[in-house]
Amino acid sequence: MNKICDLDTDIQNAIEVLKKGGVILCPTDTVWGLSCDATNELAVEKLYKIKQRSKEISLIILVDTSLKIQQYVKEVPEIAWELIEASDKPLTIIFPDAKNLALNVIANDRSIGIRVCNDEFCKHLIYKYRMPLVSTSANISGEKTPLNFNEISEELIKKVDYVVKYKQNDFYKSQPSSIIKLMTNGEFKILRK
Repeated sequence: MNKICDLDTDIQNAIEVLKKGGVILCPTDTVWGLSCDATNELAVEKLYKIKQRSKEISLIILVDTSLKIQQYVKEVPEIAWELIEASDKPLTIIFPDAKNLALNVIANDRSIGIRVCNDEFCKHLIYKYRMPLVSTSANISGEKTPLNFNEISEELIKKVDYVVKYKQNDFYKSQPSSIIKLMTNGEFKILRK
């Protein structure tokens, strides 16, 4: 496999696959992830199948800018903007009342985890695709999360529709995102620091 690829070509190839409801393997601001169009139920179903994950376990979505959050939740409270601005590491916020997303990406309680992605590739991909992406770590559910591309199982690589070439040789200082859940009463709860 040729691991050297122009960034724009890689993004264009990924977009073509996403438009067809495919699942891609790509770098994010935390670890390598499985991603698909967060508005396409069939694509989300395919991702769940590849991941071998229970649909009871929620997925998160990635957006390229905090302004996009408003398109996918009923309300963005002021505290959410403050948390995003103050965060010095990747931050996933779980919002109540998701909207405009595939039903199978929304949790049973109607919530959705959203992270503004800061990875160069992923951010450009979302910007050019103009849709949020589902993101989950690049492993079979229950297995160890790979910290770098070379730790991703061949079995998983064979199941996705496109493997991004950009950053395959990079080594991450893997850092999971902080997770904060917003409550309907205006308070929040830290689930992971």
